[in-house]
Amino acid sequence: MHSSFKTTSGAGLDRNSFPMKLWEKAKKYGVWNPIDLDFSQDAIDLNNYSQDERDFILQPIAQFQAGEEAVTLDLLPLIMTVAKEGRLEEEIFLTSFLWEEAKHVDGFNRFFNVIFDGNIPAMDHFLVPSYKKIFYEILPEVMNALTHDPSPINQAKASVTYNMIVEGTLAETGYYGLNYTLGMLDIMPGMLDFTVKLKQDESRHVAYGIYLISRLVAENGPEVWKAVEDQMNMLLPLAMNVVKEGYELFDEVPFGIDPSIFQTYALEQFQKRFARIDKARNQNMADVIEESMATV
Repeated sequence: MHSSFKTTSGAGLDRNSFPMKLWEKAKKYGVWNPIDLDFSQDAIDLNNYSQDERDFILQPIAQFQAGEEAVTLDLLPLIMTVAKEGRLEEEIFLTSFLWEEAKHVDGFNRFFNVIFDGNIPAMDHFLVPSYKKIFYEILPEVMNALTHDPSPINQAKASVTYNMIVEGTLAETGYYGLNYTLGMLDIMPGMLDFTVKLKQDESRHVAYGIYLISRLVAENGPEVWKAVEDQMNMLLPLAMNVVKEGYELFDEVPFGIDPSIFQTYALEQFQKRFARIDKARNQNMADVIEESMATV
C-alpha cells in the first residue's frame, strides 16, 4: 500500500539524476517506428548470393531477433524490483527501455517478413549451443530470481547478464559484424539503417546497466563486487563461444572474412565494461553519479 507519492509530497522528480538524463535522451532519440524501415532493397540484395552467403548474413540477424524477444520477455522483474524500491526516476527510464526492446522485436520481424515474403521459416539452427545456454537458461533464470529475492547481489547478477553480456558484449559485436559485412559488400541499406537506431537505443541500456551495477557495488561493497566478478567471468567463455560457434556452421567462411576480427572485438567490449564497473569498488555514490553523468 502507498502512504504518499513522490510527485505530490514536495520532492518531485529529480530531473538532474542520471536515469532522468537517459529518459530525456530516450524521448528524443528513441521515438522511431519500425514500420518506417524499408527492407525492399535488402530482399533484392540477398537474392544475389548463394545459400551459404545468405545464411552467413542472416545468422546474426536471426540471433538478434531471438535475443530481442528474450530480453523483452525477461526485463519485467528488474522493472518491478526498481519500482518496489521506490526508485521512480529509474522506473520511468526503464519504461522506455522495455518499449524499445519491443520495437526491436517488431523491426526484426518486419525484416524477415519482407525477406521471406510473409512465410518466415524456422531459424533455430542459427541459435548455436552457447547462445541457447545464455538466452534459454541463464538470462531468464537470473531475471526471474528477482521476483522472489531482489537482493543487491541478484540485481547485480541480472544486470551483468542482461546489460553487460547480452547487450554490451554480444549485441555490440553483432552490430559491428553486420556493419562490417554489409558495409564491405555495400548492400542492405534497410538493415544498416535499422542497426543505427538499435545501437542508439542499446547505448542507453548499457549506460543504465553500468550505472546500476556501479551503484550496487558502491552501496553494498565487496560482496556485490564478488557476485559481479563471478558472473562476468562465468559468462565470458559463453559469449566468446557464441561468436566462435556461429562461424563453425560454415565449412568455409563466406566473403573471405576473418572470424578473429569479431572475437577480438567481443573481448574488447567485455574488457571495457569490466574495467568501468571495477572502478566502482573505490567510488562512493557521488563519484558513480559524476562519472555516469559524463557519458550523457
